[in-house]
Amino acid sequence: MKEIMIRIKGQQANGETGEDSMEFVTEAKLYKRGEAIYLIYEESELSGIPGCKTRLKLKDGKVQMKRFGEGAGAGSEINFETGKRYTGFYETPFGAIEMEVLTNKLENTLSEQGDGYIDIDYSISLKGLLEGRNRLNITLM
Repeated sequence: MKEIMIRIKGQQANGETGEDSMEFVTEAKLYKRGEAIYLIYEESELSGIPGCKTRLKLKDGKVQMKRFGEGAGAGSEINFETGKRYTGFYETPFGAIEMEVLTNKLENTLSEQGDGYIDIDYSISLKGLLEGRNRLNITLM
């Protein structure tokens, strides 16, 4: 397991609130198990879900994001694969909301040596609450 620093940039755009963005640098753990590379980091106040850990599993052109711990989104899982639609639930303190994610573009150059980036452009719909287009970029430093 390798301890590294990562830069996370997130952008959200929807018709109601316009465009929102955040950026922060945090510590992460990187390791390889079998054919998959894993990246684990703690969310911050800036991401809106402090006390929550995010685990990314990268394998075969796919990214699986799982969140654990406290905060909105904890216990959620999202799968990203270019051109594929994923349906699941987004956990909130008030209960689960049905969610649909369409991955528009996914780039992954991460290596187990601790360099590279992940760039995900996706559309998200939270049943009856929100529709928008998001972009998540994680760069290893």
